Amino acid sequence: MNASGRHRVLLKRMLLTCAASFVFCFSLIPIYTIYCEITGINGKTGTLSPVAAGATTIDYSRTVKVEFDAAVKSGLDWEFRPKVASVDVHPGDVIEVMFEAINREPELIVGQAVPSVAPNRASLYFSKTECFCFTEQPLEAGESKDMPVRFVIDPAIPANVSTVTLSYVFYRNEHATQRLAQSAAAIDNRVL
Repeated sequence: MNASGRHRVLLKRMLLTCAASFVFCFSLIPIYTIYCEITGINGKTGTLSPVAAGATTIDYSRTVKVEFDAAVKSGLDWEFRPKVASVDVHPGDVIEVMFEAINREPELIVGQAVPSVAPNRASLYFSKTECFCFTEQPLEAGESKDMPVRFVIDPAIPANVSTVTLSYVFYRNEHATQRLAQSAAAIDNRVL
């Protein structure tokens, strides 16, 4: 085989490798989503709608203790905590709890909360119908904000799950913070 033929073979192999790499990378997103839904990693929980959650039959024969954990990623000078450490919940009952965030930074900051549920097997039975984690949370310098979480535990949760921990980590959303700062600066310039 001459040099031209070897180059064509090499080019074909490289193109096939690139195409296979693209397909592999593209398939990682749905695979990761399915993995998160199964394990509860990255905040994936049950998917009851608010209407379906309200129509769920309450199991008064048992309770599940739901503990709350809150943390702030380093580099974000916020205080963040649940208003209560835990609640005892009858599966099927819609519960609302509050978290509080306080911005200790000297400027407007947009935060975003990432939730997780433990143990992983409980995540499929834990549905948030309202959560501050669904949206960006802008806080002005020194501002504090109460943020609700409304959830329901599916009565089909395994009997051996007696405690569930709902954890949140708040991190600074740089992109949204810059976007709001630029919007505010543009409004200030128009006013002048």
